Amino acid sequence: MATTRPKGSSSPAGKDDSGRRYLIGGNWKCNGTVATNTDRIKTFNEAGAIPENVEVVLCVPFIHIPMCLQSLRDDIQVGAQNCSKEPSDGAYTGEVGSHQLKDIGCSWVIIGHSERREGFGMAGEPVDLCATKTKVALDNGLKVMFAIGEKKEERESGVTMEVCAKQLEPLVAILKEEEWADIAIAYEPVWAIGTGLTATPEMAQQTHADIRQWISDKVSPDVANAVRIQYGGSMKGANAKDLLAQPDIDGGLIGGASLKADFFNVINGIPK
Repeated sequence: MATTRPKGSSSPAGKDDSGRRYLIGGNWKCNGTVATNTDRIKTFNEAGAIPENVEVVLCVPFIHIPMCLQSLRDDIQVGAQNCSKEPSDGAYTGEVGSHQLKDIGCSWVIIGHSERREGFGMAGEPVDLCATKTKVALDNGLKVMFAIGEKKEERESGVTMEVCAKQLEPLVAILKEEEWADIAIAYEPVWAIGTGLTATPEMAQQTHADIRQWISDKVSPDVANAVRIQYGGSMKGANAKDLLAQPDIDGGLIGGASLKADFFNVINGIPK
Protein backbone atom coordinates (compact mmCIF):
# COMPACT_ATOMS: atom_id res chain seq x y z
CA MET A 1 0.00 0.00 0.00
CA ALA A 2 1.33 3.42 -0.92
CA THR A 3 1.37 5.37 2.33
CA THR A 4 3.79 7.17 4.60
CA ARG A 5 3.95 5.46 7.95
CA PRO A 6 5.20 7.09 11.16
CA LYS A 7 8.94 6.82 11.61
CA GLY A 8 10.26 4.44 14.22
CA SER A 9 13.44 4.86 16.22
CA SER A 10 16.38 2.60 16.99
CA SER A 11 18.76 2.12 19.88
CA PRO A 12 22.22 0.52 19.86
CA ALA A 13 22.35 -3.18 19.19
CA GLY A 14 22.45 -5.48 22.17
CA LYS A 15 24.91 -8.30 22.74
CA ASP A 16 24.98 -10.70 19.79
CA ASP A 17 27.21 -13.75 20.04
CA SER A 18 25.38 -15.90 17.49
CA GLY A 19 25.39 -13.60 14.49
CA ARG A 20 21.63 -14.12 14.18
CA ARG A 21 19.42 -11.05 14.43
CA TYR A 22 16.69 -11.44 17.05
CA LEU A 23 13.17 -11.90 15.65
CA ILE A 24 10.30 -10.81 17.87
CA GLY A 25 6.94 -11.65 16.33
CA GLY A 26 3.58 -10.69 17.72
CA ASN A 27 0.49 -12.81 17.07
CA TRP A 28 -2.68 -10.84 17.72
CA LYS A 29 -4.78 -13.92 16.94
CA CYS A 30 -8.51 -13.07 16.58
CA ASN A 31 -8.34 -9.95 18.73
CA GLY A 32 -9.06 -6.29 18.21
CA THR A 33 -11.53 -3.83 16.74
CA VAL A 34 -10.79 -0.67 14.80
CA ALA A 35 -11.10 1.31 18.04
CA THR A 36 -8.95 -0.93 20.23
CA ASN A 37 -6.30 -1.39 17.56
CA THR A 38 -6.12 2.38 17.00
CA ASP A 39 -5.23 2.72 20.67
CA ARG A 40 -2.83 -0.23 20.46
CA ILE A 41 -0.99 1.21 17.46
CA LYS A 42 -0.69 4.58 19.22
CA THR A 43 0.84 2.82 22.24
CA PHE A 44 3.42 1.03 20.08
CA ASN A 45 4.23 4.13 18.04
CA GLU A 46 5.06 5.95 21.27
CA ALA A 47 6.85 3.05 22.95
CA GLY A 48 10.41 4.15 22.27
CA ALA A 49 13.37 2.73 20.42
CA ILE A 50 13.91 -0.78 19.09
CA PRO A 51 17.46 -2.21 19.37
CA GLU A 52 19.18 -2.35 15.98
CA ASN A 53 19.72 -6.10 16.19
CA VAL A 54 16.02 -6.86 16.69
CA GLU A 55 13.58 -7.46 13.84
CA VAL A 56 9.96 -6.90 14.89
CA VAL A 57 6.84 -8.19 13.11
CA LEU A 58 3.18 -7.99 14.11
CA CYS A 59 0.94 -10.67 12.60
CA VAL A 60 -2.58 -9.31 12.79
CA PRO A 61 -6.07 -10.40 11.66
CA PHE A 62 -6.56 -10.07 7.91
CA ILE A 63 -9.09 -7.25 8.22
CA HIS A 64 -6.68 -5.12 10.29
CA ILE A 65 -3.67 -5.47 8.00
CA PRO A 66 -4.49 -2.28 6.02
CA MET A 67 -4.80 -0.05 9.08
CA CYS A 68 -1.49 -1.36 10.43
CA LEU A 69 0.21 -0.77 7.08
CA GLN A 70 -1.09 2.78 7.11
CA SER A 71 -0.54 3.86 10.70
CA LEU A 72 1.92 1.56 12.50
CA ARG A 73 5.51 2.81 12.88
CA ASP A 74 7.68 1.82 9.94
CA ASP A 75 10.23 -0.23 11.90
CA ILE A 76 7.59 -2.84 12.79
CA GLN A 77 6.73 -5.10 9.87
CA VAL A 78 3.21 -6.33 9.28
CA GLY A 79 2.36 -9.96 8.66
CA ALA A 80 -0.54 -12.41 8.58
CA GLN A 81 -1.43 -15.46 10.68
CA ASN A 82 -2.31 -17.84 7.85
CA CYS A 83 -2.60 -18.04 4.08
CA SER A 84 -4.03 -20.26 1.38
CA LYS A 85 -2.16 -23.20 -0.12
CA GLU A 86 -3.13 -21.93 -3.57
CA PRO A 87 -0.49 -19.89 -5.41
CA SER A 88 -2.79 -17.45 -7.23
CA ASP A 89 -6.35 -16.24 -7.75
CA GLY A 90 -9.16 -18.74 -8.05
CA ALA A 91 -12.48 -20.06 -6.78
CA TYR A 92 -11.36 -20.53 -3.15
CA THR A 93 -14.15 -18.95 -1.13
CA GLY A 94 -12.99 -17.50 2.16
CA GLU A 95 -9.28 -17.91 1.44
CA VAL A 96 -6.59 -15.23 1.39
CA GLY A 97 -3.61 -15.97 -0.82
CA SER A 98 0.03 -15.31 0.00
CA HIS A 99 0.28 -13.45 -3.33
CA GLN A 100 -2.44 -11.08 -2.06
CA LEU A 101 -0.67 -10.60 1.28
CA LYS A 102 2.56 -9.76 -0.52
CA ASP A 103 0.72 -7.40 -2.86
CA ILE A 104 -0.86 -5.41 -0.03
CA GLY A 105 2.49 -5.00 1.75
CA CYS A 106 2.92 -7.90 4.18
CA SER A 107 6.38 -9.37 4.62
CA TRP A 108 5.75 -12.37 6.92
CA VAL A 109 3.13 -15.02 7.60
CA ILE A 110 2.74 -17.54 10.43
CA ILE A 111 2.12 -21.09 9.25
CA GLY A 112 1.55 -24.18 11.37
CA HIS A 113 0.42 -22.56 14.60
CA SER A 114 -0.86 -25.25 16.95
CA GLU A 115 -4.33 -23.71 17.05
CA ARG A 116 -4.58 -24.26 13.29
CA ARG A 117 -2.87 -27.67 13.35
CA GLU A 118 -5.36 -28.79 16.00
CA GLY A 119 -8.42 -26.98 14.63
CA PHE A 120 -11.13 -25.20 16.58
CA GLY A 121 -14.50 -26.64 15.64
CA MET A 122 -13.08 -27.61 12.26
CA ALA A 123 -10.56 -30.03 10.85
CA GLY A 124 -6.98 -29.24 11.78
CA GLU A 125 -4.19 -28.70 9.28
CA PRO A 126 -2.00 -31.78 8.69
CA VAL A 127 1.78 -31.59 8.46
CA ASP A 128 1.90 -31.88 4.67
CA LEU A 129 -0.54 -28.99 4.23
CA CYS A 130 1.57 -26.76 6.50
CA ALA A 131 4.64 -27.53 4.38
CA THR A 132 2.77 -26.85 1.13
CA LYS A 133 1.50 -23.51 2.41
CA THR A 134 5.03 -22.58 3.41
CA LYS A 135 6.47 -23.37 0.00
CA VAL A 136 3.74 -21.40 -1.77
CA ALA A 137 4.23 -18.41 0.56
CA LEU A 138 7.98 -18.42 -0.09
CA ASP A 139 7.42 -18.65 -3.82
CA ASN A 140 5.15 -15.60 -3.57
CA GLY A 141 7.80 -13.56 -1.75
CA LEU A 142 6.79 -13.86 1.90
CA LYS A 143 8.93 -14.98 4.82
CA VAL A 144 7.48 -17.63 7.12
CA MET A 145 7.41 -18.20 10.86
CA PHE A 146 6.89 -21.96 10.86
CA ALA A 147 5.39 -23.05 14.17
CA ILE A 148 6.02 -26.44 15.75
CA GLY A 149 5.62 -27.90 19.23
CA GLU A 150 4.41 -30.70 21.44
CA LYS A 151 1.41 -31.22 23.73
CA LYS A 152 1.72 -31.70 27.50
CA GLU A 153 1.34 -35.47 27.38
CA GLU A 154 3.99 -35.67 24.65
CA ARG A 155 6.43 -33.64 26.74
CA GLU A 156 5.74 -35.89 29.74
CA SER A 157 6.25 -39.00 27.58
CA GLY A 158 9.66 -37.78 26.45
CA VAL A 159 8.78 -37.53 22.73
CA THR A 160 9.11 -33.77 22.26
CA MET A 161 11.75 -34.00 19.55
CA GLU A 162 9.97 -36.81 17.73
CA VAL A 163 6.86 -34.61 17.51
CA CYS A 164 8.84 -31.60 16.31
CA ALA A 165 10.69 -33.73 13.76
CA LYS A 166 7.41 -35.07 12.35
CA GLN A 167 6.23 -31.49 11.84
CA LEU A 168 9.50 -30.45 10.20
CA GLU A 169 10.08 -33.45 7.93
CA PRO A 170 7.62 -32.42 5.16
CA LEU A 171 9.21 -28.96 5.13
CA VAL A 172 12.69 -30.40 4.67
CA ALA A 173 11.39 -32.55 1.83
CA ILE A 174 9.82 -29.64 -0.06
CA LEU A 175 12.34 -26.80 0.38
CA LYS A 176 15.63 -26.10 -1.35
CA GLU A 177 18.49 -25.33 1.01
CA GLU A 178 18.65 -21.68 0.00
CA GLU A 179 14.96 -21.19 0.81
CA TRP A 180 15.65 -21.68 4.51
CA ALA A 181 17.02 -18.12 4.58
CA ASP A 182 13.39 -16.93 4.65
CA ILE A 183 12.22 -19.35 7.33
CA ALA A 184 12.13 -18.88 11.09
CA ILE A 185 11.13 -21.80 13.28
CA ALA A 186 8.76 -20.89 16.10
CA TYR A 187 8.97 -23.53 18.82
CA GLU A 188 5.75 -23.29 20.79
CA PRO A 189 5.10 -25.99 23.39
CA VAL A 190 1.34 -26.35 23.09
CA TRP A 191 0.93 -26.79 26.82
CA ALA A 192 2.41 -23.32 27.40
CA ILE A 193 0.36 -21.33 24.87
CA GLY A 194 -2.08 -19.03 26.61
CA THR A 195 -1.94 -21.06 29.80
CA GLY A 196 0.50 -18.92 31.76
CA LEU A 197 2.80 -21.94 31.95
CA THR A 198 6.26 -21.44 30.49
CA ALA A 199 9.11 -23.83 29.88
CA THR A 200 12.06 -22.95 32.06
CA PRO A 201 14.86 -21.21 30.15
CA GLU A 202 16.89 -24.41 30.48
CA MET A 203 14.06 -26.58 29.09
CA ALA A 204 13.47 -24.21 26.20
CA GLN A 205 17.19 -23.98 25.43
CA GLN A 206 17.56 -27.76 25.33
CA THR A 207 14.69 -28.14 22.86
CA HIS A 208 15.98 -25.28 20.70
CA ALA A 209 19.43 -26.88 20.66
CA ASP A 210 17.88 -30.23 19.70
CA ILE A 211 15.95 -28.58 16.85
CA ARG A 212 19.10 -26.84 15.61
CA GLN A 213 21.02 -30.13 15.69
CA TRP A 214 18.20 -31.86 13.79
CA ILE A 215 18.31 -29.13 11.12
CA SER A 216 22.08 -29.57 10.92
CA ASP A 217 21.69 -33.30 10.36
CA LYS A 218 18.73 -33.14 7.95
CA VAL A 219 19.45 -29.94 5.98
CA SER A 220 22.97 -28.62 6.58
CA PRO A 221 25.19 -27.19 9.33
CA ASP A 222 25.16 -23.81 7.57
CA VAL A 223 21.36 -23.63 7.59
CA ALA A 224 21.26 -24.78 11.21
CA ASN A 225 23.69 -22.06 12.25
CA ALA A 226 21.76 -19.34 10.41
CA VAL A 227 18.13 -20.26 11.05
CA ARG A 228 16.39 -18.30 13.78
CA ILE A 229 14.44 -20.33 16.33
CA GLN A 230 11.86 -18.35 18.28
CA TYR A 231 10.32 -19.41 21.57
CA GLY A 232 6.55 -19.04 21.80
CA GLY A 233 5.20 -20.43 25.05
CA SER A 234 3.75 -17.51 27.04
CA MET A 235 6.81 -15.27 26.64
CA LYS A 236 6.22 -11.85 28.18
CA GLY A 237 8.20 -9.00 29.66
CA ALA A 238 8.63 -10.75 33.01
CA ASN A 239 10.42 -13.80 31.57
CA ALA A 240 11.81 -12.58 28.23
CA LYS A 241 15.24 -11.59 29.55
CA ASP A 242 16.04 -15.06 30.91
CA LEU A 243 14.68 -16.84 27.83
CA LEU A 244 16.43 -14.58 25.33
CA ALA A 245 19.73 -14.99 27.16
CA GLN A 246 19.87 -18.64 26.02
CA PRO A 247 22.27 -19.24 23.10
CA ASP A 248 19.79 -21.02 20.83
CA ILE A 249 16.74 -18.81 21.49
CA ASP A 250 16.73 -16.17 18.76
CA GLY A 251 13.53 -14.35 19.61
CA GLY A 252 9.91 -15.01 20.40
CA LEU A 253 6.47 -15.45 18.91
CA ILE A 254 4.36 -13.53 21.38
CA GLY A 255 0.63 -13.95 21.90
CA GLY A 256 -1.15 -12.08 24.68
CA ALA A 257 1.73 -9.76 25.50
CA SER A 258 1.79 -8.49 21.88
CA LEU A 259 -1.56 -6.82 22.53
CA LYS A 260 -0.12 -4.67 25.30
CA ALA A 261 2.68 -2.20 25.99
CA ASP A 262 4.48 -5.19 27.56
CA PHE A 263 5.41 -6.22 24.00
CA PHE A 264 8.17 -3.63 24.14
CA ASN A 265 9.49 -5.16 27.37
CA VAL A 266 9.99 -8.35 25.37
CA ILE A 267 11.67 -6.46 22.52
CA ASN A 268 14.03 -4.80 24.98
CA GLY A 269 14.62 -8.04 26.89
CA ILE A 270 17.47 -9.10 24.59
CA PRO A 271 20.93 -9.44 26.13
CA LYS A 272 22.65 -6.09 26.49
